[in-house]
Amino acid sequence: MSDAEKDALITDQAALIERLAARVEELEALVGKPRKTSSNSHLPPSKDSSGRKGGDKKPPKKSGKTRSSRPGVARPLTETPDKTERRIVEVCPHCAKAVGERHQVCRHRYDHIDLPSIRPVVTRVELFGGRCPACRRRFRAQAPADHPVGTPFGPGIQALLTYLHHSHHVSFERLARMLKELFGLKISEGAIANAFRRLQTSLTAACAAIKTRIMQAAVIASDETTARVEGKTHWQWVFVTDTAVLHDIKPSRARAVVTSVLGLHRPEVWISDRYAGQQDLGQVHQVCLAHVLRDVQYAIDCGDTVFAPRIRDLLRWTIRIGKRKPRLKDTTLATYAGRAEHRLDVLLSVPAAHPAGRTLQHQIKAWRGKFFVFLADRRVPSTNNICEREIRPSVVFRKVTNGFRSAWGAQIHAGYRSITGTARLSGASDYDAVCDLVREKFAPT
Repeated sequence: MSDAEKDALITDQAALIERLAARVEELEALVGKPRKTSSNSHLPPSKDSSGRKGGDKKPPKKSGKTRSSRPGVARPLTETPDKTERRIVEVCPHCAKAVGERHQVCRHRYDHIDLPSIRPVVTRVELFGGRCPACRRRFRAQAPADHPVGTPFGPGIQALLTYLHHSHHVSFERLARMLKELFGLKISEGAIANAFRRLQTSLTAACAAIKTRIMQAAVIASDETTARVEGKTHWQWVFVTDTAVLHDIKPSRARAVVTSVLGLHRPEVWISDRYAGQQDLGQVHQVCLAHVLRDVQYAIDCGDTVFAPRIRDLLRWTIRIGKRKPRLKDTTLATYAGRAEHRLDVLLSVPAAHPAGRTLQHQIKAWRGKFFVFLADRRVPSTNNICEREIRPSVVFRKVTNGFRSAWGAQIHAGYRSITGTARLSGASDYDAVCDLVREKFAPT
């Protein structure tokens, strides 16, 4: 090999070594990044670890100190007992002498609580009829309004089935078994499905009324999560105001879903995460600071010890101020808002040194005007937790049941979550809400 060939080979090898060194550095940087978890990203807690529950965190060590004793707490007595049983001593247990009631006072009082044996009440309805002797035409008595012809199962059974399935995720098979073993009622899975389908008209009407209230709201919070319908990925949307909750399951995650629900209505404030499909839907937009804090935590986990910790402290401080809003004067709240804006401007004016900090700084600049809307408007929360809490039961339902086998089943669930979510805003329970819906359906017209 000539000297020129050796020089060319050495040059090629040097270039190869340089490229390989750059690649090694790139791979080392990737390996060094922390794993994304529910505390530093949008991943749910179930994705934190594929092995031991709780991710990589070790169980906390138990302290050697003994816990101080606390006063015991007994169950309070029922204010309105159904029955009171008074036990009077007839003879003294010590000397066997007869004692009267006037010498005795109540020395101890307690409640005994039990459930009676519940069995279905079957009402046989017999409709008499015949042939008119005058006109020779047939006639038959009208069915009673509270026991209509059709399904044999009344509103109490339909409400219980709907409540157990959609609020407690009990499958059709287990529902049939539960009613048979607890109440002695034989009901097939097909009958359960038919009971749900009969509620569809009432649910549609109730959701239409809820939608009207949503479209009149000045502040709307929204979120979405995945749903499985007939083996395909859909999205369950939720829209929450101070008086109404509306769920809707659609095959799309695009902003067209919001347009189909709200039409041309543009609320004063829109609250959501930073998903692109939920931007520019209100006159102003408040982003969920809980989501931002998780991104900030990821930057800290990556090694940023300057910019990200200061942003974290600022956001936590403003969230604490937001919780105190009902007790603060307007002037005090305005002062806090100005201070928060100034502190954020100062933090963004200095370029971040760490790569993770620079990425976070770039994200915050892109969302600069959507962080502290809640400090200027008392109606606006700092996070979107109200939607997170509202949509969480449907996530559990999806994990337990693995989704919906039919499109109408998905719409039944969305309607159920809408009426129960709206009812909870006024202090009613899920069961009370579905009972009212079913009774209205069975009410005589």
